[in-house]
Amino acid sequence: MNRRIIGLALVALQFVLIAALVLLPWTDPLWHRDAIAFSVAGVLALAGAIIAVLGVRGLGRSLTANPVPLANSELVTDGLYGWVRHPIYSGLLVGSLGIALAGASWWHLGTWLALVVLLMIKARWEERMLVERYVDYADYALRVGRFIPGVGRIG
Repeated sequence: MNRRIIGLALVALQFVLIAALVLLPWTDPLWHRDAIAFSVAGVLALAGAIIAVLGVRGLGRSLTANPVPLANSELVTDGLYGWVRHPIYSGLLVGSLGIALAGASWWHLGTWLALVVLLMIKARWEERMLVERYVDYADYALRVGRFIPGVGRIG
């Protein structure tokens, strides 16, 4: 199957899971949702959005929604990309964790875990293509964590 089609399917599934986090019923919470709980959830959601936006900006003209690298793209290793290889995914995970905590249901937590698994699979698949595309990617992956600084280095 065509890599671009697989990439678009992964992106579509990612957006379905994020939408589900917002649209799932917010009834029968597992824990008390008071001002503190909503504040923590809000901070996580905002922090995740900021991280993702900075990751988008950091890619510049190499940005594509599809995980398949563009033919004319350059490897970005500075800014947030000097801390983690996938800051957009990191931002999505942090922000969606905030939404899952606010939703406070098994469905929200399960959906968030499904997003974690999906982004791990997507990142590993993307990294195989990045190793093919960029001579320096393997060395970069030895130094920089996948989603969390220092965690998930390839080597």
